[in-house]
Amino acid sequence: MADVKSEFLFTMTAELARETVQELSGTPHGTRRIFHVKHGSFEGPKLRGQVLPGGADWLLVRPDGMREVDVRITLSTDDGQLIYMSYRGIVDFPGEVAQRMARGEAVAPSEYYFRTAPFFETGSEKYAWLNRLVAVGLGERTPTGVAYAVYAIL
Repeated sequence: MADVKSEFLFTMTAELARETVQELSGTPHGTRRIFHVKHGSFEGPKLRGQVLPGGADWLLVRPDGMREVDVRITLSTDDGQLIYMSYRGIVDFPGEVAQRMARGEAVAPSEYYFRTAPFFETGSEKYAWLNRLVAVGLGERTPTGVAYAVYAIL
């Protein structure tokens, strides 16, 4: 077996509209919380730009306390190209960490597990290489939303 190798793609931040979260409690799968994306940015060696408003995170808090993220957003590069980015992932805020976050305390990303699997879709010839990637995102919760370091798996 070959070793897994990766290449850094970009960092991304997104601000979420927490004031308008839609919460569906008591569903068969847990509690669904829908967070709309206000805006954000991304920057890396091969691409940079803005996260456009209008995307969302369909977060599921499962009965076992684990969180499943299901995100769909649009990236606009600094040279005017659009890239659809979708990803699913798992977040584990252990009980004590979740309580600290709820109190507004700063919690280091090393204290919880937040991983995603981004996929990209674009019609841009310049960025068509993204259509052929499997990627991994290392997530972090921020005071206003989320941040990720995104890597291509080679």
